Amino acid sequence: MKLSNNWFSGVAEADNNCPIFITGRDDIAEFRLSEKFKERVEIYWNYQPAQNGMPSETEASLMEQVQTALQAVMEKDKLAILTGIYTGNKERTLVFYTRTSQVFGERLNETLATFDILPITLYVEHDIAWNEYQEMCEIKPFAE
Repeated sequence: MKLSNNWFSGVAEADNNCPIFITGRDDIAEFRLSEKFKERVEIYWNYQPAQNGMPSETEASLMEQVQTALQAVMEKDKLAILTGIYTGNKERTLVFYTRTSQVFGERLNETLATFDILPITLYVEHDIAWNEYQEMCEIKPFAE
């Protein structure tokens, strides 16, 4: 299975009218249909908004560094795949689908050990049907 680096972007609106920017991974049906990536891990990063619900430039830069590090570690042997990124309304969410959340957690801790303590929380759910991913893909026809 070859992992693409094709992405689509769109905008949604939170209940309080704050924009949420959505970036979703495209061309990964082979991974979704393999039924090997049975667990979804969501990493929530809460931040103090700078403007329009978005993170400051400094915090956005740190978020990018963390995302790049996590993506490299998780995808190097396809333990997990980053499928979606949501940013807005005081929160960034990274969505990974993984083969095992236990190993994911171990690698997450090893990777984040190089950073200062981050304001993140995790959520794990069994999602063999990739329901969250399919829901996110509903914005694709409206993506830029």
